[in-house]
Amino acid sequence: MFRNLQPLFPYMRRYWRGYLWGCFCTVLANAIWVQFPRVIGIAVNDLQKGVTWNKILEYSGLVMGVTVAHGIMLFLMRWIIIGISRDIEFDLRNDLFAQLEKQSASYYHEHRTGDIMARMTNDLNAVRMLLGPAIMYTANTVVFFAGAVYFLLRISPMLTLAALAPMPLASILIQFMGRKIHQRFERIQAMFSDISAQAQENFSGARLVRAFAQEQAQIKAFEVSNREYIRRALRLVRLMGMLWPTLEFMLGLAMVIALLVGGHQVLTHRIDIGQFVAFTTYMLMLTWPIIALGYVVNLFERGTASVLRIHELLTAKPAIDDRDAKVPSEQTQILGDVEFRDLRFAYPTENANPVEVLHGISLRIPAGSSLALVGPTGSGKSTLVSLIPRLYDAPPGAVLIDGRPIRDYRMDSLRASVGFVPQETFLFSTTIHENIAFGVQGASASEVARAAEAAHIREEFDLFPNAFETTVGERGLTLSGGQKQRTALARAILRNPRILILDDALASVDTYTEERILEDLRHVMAGRTTILISHRISTVRHADRIAVLVRGRIVELGTHEELIERNGYYASLFQKQLLEEELAVSH
Repeated sequence: MFRNLQPLFPYMRRYWRGYLWGCFCTVLANAIWVQFPRVIGIAVNDLQKGVTWNKILEYSGLVMGVTVAHGIMLFLMRWIIIGISRDIEFDLRNDLFAQLEKQSASYYHEHRTGDIMARMTNDLNAVRMLLGPAIMYTANTVVFFAGAVYFLLRISPMLTLAALAPMPLASILIQFMGRKIHQRFERIQAMFSDISAQAQENFSGARLVRAFAQEQAQIKAFEVSNREYIRRALRLVRLMGMLWPTLEFMLGLAMVIALLVGGHQVLTHRIDIGQFVAFTTYMLMLTWPIIALGYVVNLFERGTASVLRIHELLTAKPAIDDRDAKVPSEQTQILGDVEFRDLRFAYPTENANPVEVLHGISLRIPAGSSLALVGPTGSGKSTLVSLIPRLYDAPPGAVLIDGRPIRDYRMDSLRASVGFVPQETFLFSTTIHENIAFGVQGASASEVARAAEAAHIREEFDLFPNAFETTVGERGLTLSGGQKQRTALARAILRNPRILILDDALASVDTYTEERILEDLRHVMAGRTTILISHRISTVRHADRIAVLVRGRIVELGTHEELIERNGYYASLFQKQLLEEELAVSH
């Protein structure tokens, strides 16, 4: 069990002083509380000799004093230990979030969001209960049990051994049931992750579910998963339902033995009536610690199962990091010269033979120039540009910036020099201003407005009730596809990057708006390296060079005029789009 807690030891060491004070309060609280039966025993013997008001007041005061002192120490014990568990929960949550922020894009392709959220909420709560209540109740039970046994042995060793005879059976039961609880709770947590992932996917894809009228089908599928979760949870409940009554039965059996054997010892004058009352009071006071032991076992097994799941997140090594970086951030001045040297790339998979998606690409984009990428869907255009900011890692030496391998740069410096508008636009559930200013500390309202103007979205935002302070909703739900793309474009423009990557960033806007945006973008693109991906010839025709990718290979490279003359893929795409425009005009 303690081996499973090793991942938590660094966090617990930070608060060793607090745990020390908590243990001190625990020992003191139980040292006080263990005197309660002794006071009762002494009072019984003394009052048998004669009852007076002075004796009643004296023993009432003693009982009250013991109770109040125990209560104060109990409060301090709970305040310190439970408080530490909250502090460690805070540290763990921050470390988990920071760890997840470091992961590459491929990590989130392999791990479901719902599973990660379940570990950061449900599992983290189980760990908190392990570090707080479980430790507190364990320490409380052990200390009180040790103190009680010491005084029980002083009263009568034979009676103590007889009364505690059922305890070894309780220990065996706890070990057996503890293993079962651990196994069942692991299955419950795995099922909870599945349910969380299923719910998250349905909430994110609510529009698609409604569009295909799949509400009832999804409700039924969720109900099946929910029933399985309940089935597994009820199996654990049945196990816990067996544990506590069994412990209570054994404690009751111990009490019966104490009454029979103890009563016999009183009759044979081996112990007096006060000692007998004290003994039975000790046995009664052991009821809660023994019952709490079952609760503690439950908390420990749940917690250790969750520790392993959280440890998997904490120890997941980022696939992309700065281990090979040679250029310090403060010395990084990227000009924007991008080069691919015999680039071959395959997405990382568990398969020993991953499928290569880019084949021997060699291409240089001089600083300050523009390159357009065109080609059929699935040809590797988005994959190619994703290697520049290291969203995925290319083989060493295959991608260079300003003549240096891309891995020489620290990722924060590299990515600060890149403005990326991806194919799938993501907006946060916050204001338009904060979405555009994302990644630019202290961006003023005027700077945000100018970036929005360059993306031809300012006029539309000014018409909103709260203008740039309008909240866009989750994933930009209140904006149209074109508005979301132009907001993302404004975000990239505001960064003033040395390298600007537009991955089909104007696909959701009409041709007229596209022409106006491109006109303004020519001023933005001046002096910086720009890479455009588009299926529209109108978007790419003015680029310095155009590369045609087909099945992961560059099959054509040149200016618009040069590619038209070659009469290849680009020329056929141009002719097709011209024909479509003529047909649209004629209608």
